[in-house]
Amino acid sequence: MSSRPELKVDDEHGFIRYFKSLPRVGDDVVRIFDRGDWYTAHGDDANFIARTVYKTTSVVRQLGKSDHTGLPSVTMTITVFRQFLREALFKLGKRVEIYASTSGRMNWKIVKQASPGNLQDVEDDLGGQFEAAPVIMAVKISAKATESRTVGVCFADASVRELGVSEFIDNDLYSNFEALLIQLGVKECLVQMDKADKDKDPDLSKLKQIIDNCGVAMSERTTADFGIKDIEQDLARLLKDERAATILPQTDLKLAMGSASALIKYLGVLHDPSNFGQFQLYQHDLSHFMKLDAAALKALNLMPGARDGSKTMSVYGLLNHCKTPVGSRLLAQWLKQPLMNKDEIEKRQQLVEAFTNDTELRQTMQEEHLRSIPDLYRLAKRFQRNKANLEDVVRAYQVVIRLPGFLGTLEGIMDETYRDPLDEAYTVKLRELSDSLVKLQEMVETTVDLDALDNHEFIIKPEFDDSLRVIRKNLDRLRSSMDKEYSNAASDLGQEKDKKIFLENHKVHGWCMRLTRTEAGCIRNNSRYQECSTQKSGVYFTTKSLQSLRREFDQLSQNYNRTQSSLVNEVVGVAASYSPVLERLAGILAHLDVIVSLAHTAVHAPTSYVRPKMHARGEGQTVLTEARHPCMEVQDDVQFITNDVTLSRDNSSFLIITGPNMGGKSTYIRQIGVIALMAQIGSFVPCSSAELTIFDSILARVGASDSQLKGVSTFMAEMLETANILKSATAESLIIIDELGRGTSTYDGFGLAWAISEHIVKEIGCFALFATHFHELTALAEQYPQVRNMHVTAHISGTNKEEEEKREVTLLYKVEPGICDQSFGIHVAELVRFPDKVVRMAKRKADELEDFTTKHEATDGGDGGLGLEYSKQNVEEGSALLKEVLVRWKDEVKAAGGSESLSREEMVRRMKELVAGDEKLLSNPFFKSVRAL
Repeated sequence: MSSRPELKVDDEHGFIRYFKSLPRVGDDVVRIFDRGDWYTAHGDDANFIARTVYKTTSVVRQLGKSDHTGLPSVTMTITVFRQFLREALFKLGKRVEIYASTSGRMNWKIVKQASPGNLQDVEDDLGGQFEAAPVIMAVKISAKATESRTVGVCFADASVRELGVSEFIDNDLYSNFEALLIQLGVKECLVQMDKADKDKDPDLSKLKQIIDNCGVAMSERTTADFGIKDIEQDLARLLKDERAATILPQTDLKLAMGSASALIKYLGVLHDPSNFGQFQLYQHDLSHFMKLDAAALKALNLMPGARDGSKTMSVYGLLNHCKTPVGSRLLAQWLKQPLMNKDEIEKRQQLVEAFTNDTELRQTMQEEHLRSIPDLYRLAKRFQRNKANLEDVVRAYQVVIRLPGFLGTLEGIMDETYRDPLDEAYTVKLRELSDSLVKLQEMVETTVDLDALDNHEFIIKPEFDDSLRVIRKNLDRLRSSMDKEYSNAASDLGQEKDKKIFLENHKVHGWCMRLTRTEAGCIRNNSRYQECSTQKSGVYFTTKSLQSLRREFDQLSQNYNRTQSSLVNEVVGVAASYSPVLERLAGILAHLDVIVSLAHTAVHAPTSYVRPKMHARGEGQTVLTEARHPCMEVQDDVQFITNDVTLSRDNSSFLIITGPNMGGKSTYIRQIGVIALMAQIGSFVPCSSAELTIFDSILARVGASDSQLKGVSTFMAEMLETANILKSATAESLIIIDELGRGTSTYDGFGLAWAISEHIVKEIGCFALFATHFHELTALAEQYPQVRNMHVTAHISGTNKEEEEKREVTLLYKVEPGICDQSFGIHVAELVRFPDKVVRMAKRKADELEDFTTKHEATDGGDGGLGLEYSKQNVEEGSALLKEVLVRWKDEVKAAGGSESLSREEMVRRMKELVAGDEKLLSNPFFKSVRAL
């Protein structure tokens, strides 16, 4: 940070006046001023950058004389500016406006604008390396009915020139909209928001809450932006087929078209003529992919979090061994869009199996072929936007000449089992694209001087044009003279060429010589040699003769570039016509990269993954043998304890897991969700054998750690998430609940946990896993055959009375059938080294409470036996006897003419007589306690 530029502004007071006259913008916008080879930010933005990038406010300087009237300012080098851009757009969800002074000192204008979903203007500044595609969405809703709402969306990744639309019915919690945000990995969402509606419309408030929960940046747009008056005309200009705008079924979706209108305006795609006739419109069907809510995304640790130390903490980090940027982005998309079609899943599985079983095939693909593929989508985009140069043409050429290598490797597969699926997925398509690109290869080899690439020169061959040939001849002559001067200097200084002394084309000094720093003393005090600069790599120097040759060489090089510019434009123009082919190639290579990456992960896990057997939706059971959590098992110093899982419709669709904290309940239920998701993207899974049914959604209720920061209590967050589960789940869903009802009183919490569990079992009937501290919940298994109790085990040493004080708990992390018969809260406190005094007090209080409860239960207290202990058998017998008495009473009342003939007092008297005459009933302990109440 010491090389931070000094704050020097020509007209300080003029700039301060100009800056203060700018209209106010929201907190989410940061203004940056481009000052050539450095940048500045001012006012609140300066303080923001100081805190987020420099991590100290000491870098803030005052523009103007005093602290009161001055303007807080901060400067940034190009490198720091790029670092800030990545932080602001990818992590903090900010929008950035970049100003430049076009002509005259105070003529500042916005030259670039960027937001998390619209990176077009700053792609070059960001270096093009994005972990996920910057998808931006616009949403429009119609909430006329009380229960259902219609939602219309339009979304795009501006780098791929596609507009997706979807229109669907949603519930009052907008759970389909939430699932769509996650499926698409949306980074920014445009919402229709007029100031008058802002605080009044509860539906808009809900939308905002969901967008915020999903970590998506939000931009508010006016109602006018969502108007559909011009949408058909706009689409006619953008789509490849002009007629498509009027005949496509998607254009009937009025809300989606309103969203498309807002998105087209926001992205400004109509301002760039290179977009005309280039876009495609398609309809996204929510039901093609598994639905995930924001809570499931967090519970399964699907994508890397801000605080993850190791990349393997997330499923994406664990599975991402992709060698190309397009592959990494596609993997992120697959994880959020698990498949629902059994055939499609099995196709992916077979491809993963091919690369898992053939080590040589996998390694050759990764190390020799995929590693050298650039970001083809970004490359195609440069051609489409007329920003490409000769270097981009060469990069495209270098991909084309590698395709025969891909084909040769794929055609060399010996195992016949995998030949057809690999041919269908890759070989046939790659051969077709390779044939389409032959002409591009021939053109580059004919026109571009490929030998000059060794010197990082991108030029047209001199033979291609007479005037170029003449200039090249002179350049070669000068180059030969420079070599001669270099040899003379090496001989004069007694230094070995290309070991101690070098001739190089420096980006600042041009052609000059370099000595290693240890040998540099030999040119000091020698008037023949002039030092240019000293750098890490050595001392750069020149001679009068070399300087003269360099000047002539630079002059001729500029002439060469001028002369070849029309030819370069021609070559770039021809290469640009191959953009659609390059985009198709990008899609196939990205698919191949992800499949190879999944195979790599499966083979290199601590214990190899297996291919799961898949059952169609709603069919079959889920049985996992020796299941492991894929992220946990790869962490350092973890010896993972495996567990079996059986989820069967009839006798174990709802698992209740009890046991001590830290005993592995959370890991157990989450690993089942992770394995189900991995299976549905086509990956192998961390088990010794596995069969799974296909789930239509994974819905989760776990932890609410960050809700308090947003002003939502833990309990409220819990209830919102649970309401979403109950409204979204179907019989084919997987529900994961890790504790429920902790944010309120024990009685309320248990009541809610019981009611919710019973609703899932009776009304929804899907597979569910419920980890709980409410041991009383285990009684559900006595009422419903599909509920099964499981518990995490712990070994207890010192179970005798004498050894009670020395009792120690060892958590075994093994999940077994049955109920956990005791609580381990205090023992876990001991494990984490609570102060002895606190632990002793806790034990004493727990014992007092236990004694109080036992005494209370054991004494009658003169109330006819309230609180007497009774067994399960007493309850069953008492209930049966009471039922018999009630049946006899009903018959007697009916025989006497029913309620029309008998008064209420008469009916009660007869009931008392029947009870008093049944000695067996009166002696039953359970009936005594009921009677006392």
